[in-house]
Amino acid sequence: MMKAVVINRYGGNEVIDIRDVPLPSPGPKDVLIKVHAASVNPVDWKIRSGMTKILTGRTFPKILGSECAGEVAETGAEVTCFRGGEHVIGFPGIRRLSAFAEYVVVSQHNAFARPQTLTFEQASAMPVAGVTALQALRDLGHIKEGKKVLINGASGGVGHFAVQIAKVFNVHVTAVCSSPNADFVRNLGADRVIRYDIEDFTKEEKQYDIIFDAVTKRTFDECRRTLTERGIYVNTLPVFSVLLNQFFLGFFTRQKAASVMVRPNAADMNWMRTQIEKDKIRIVIDRIYPLEEIREAFAYSETGKARGKIILKVL
Repeated sequence: MMKAVVINRYGGNEVIDIRDVPLPSPGPKDVLIKVHAASVNPVDWKIRSGMTKILTGRTFPKILGSECAGEVAETGAEVTCFRGGEHVIGFPGIRRLSAFAEYVVVSQHNAFARPQTLTFEQASAMPVAGVTALQALRDLGHIKEGKKVLINGASGGVGHFAVQIAKVFNVHVTAVCSSPNADFVRNLGADRVIRYDIEDFTKEEKQYDIIFDAVTKRTFDECRRTLTERGIYVNTLPVFSVLLNQFFLGFFTRQKAASVMVRPNAADMNWMRTQIEKDKIRIVIDRIYPLEEIREAFAYSETGKARGKIILKVL
């Protein structure tokens, strides 16, 4: 048996239970990871609340959690790239979940070697927050040198990666955050800071080639006047208006909108590792909670005031 963070229905933190559940067994192409640390993302409590049920369905119980780091405990019969005891990063994903537990099964394709320069806590933050920011800016935003980028929610888990990744591409970065976090995002490399409790970036005259709403707090329609003629708005939650533009109406408009659905892969994880080793990206951890304090971790994440990542210490 093992301890896991379980829900039997969607709702608030009251639906969360820390429960003993059977140890999972890996399939032929799977890896069983003994979890040392797991990363908390806004998508986790959005899953808990039912905001993503179109992806996660209505089958219960569910073990929450979509990314972690630990050591290989067991491998499936067809796994050749990992051995027992190796330190890895795991991404079970939004559909499979189950990272908030003492053990988790992931596909061998969603397990990645842990960089030796990173702790388990730091490494657990890479697949969702780090690669989400990379794929949002590079693959959907088509970021390149000379463009002007605005990042909304720049001090959070995804946002603090996005500021640093954007600077790797040598662009002008405007970061939107609360006043207490202004110095934090400046230290990450932001060229300009807009404090949302004082200013509203959608009302200003400046325009941006890319608006990355890392917290999905402003709509595409609200941001359109702040986008250049061929600008693109990217968010982190598949809301209807963005999906409509991304797959249908976008063919008829110059301004585009898209939602990023992270798909970690070896190439992007290696890109992130290279930038970290070059000291161009640093993983900032705000708070670390024991697994048993998952409700407190979610409550803090939901305040929107975290600077960098929130981590669960499992083992």
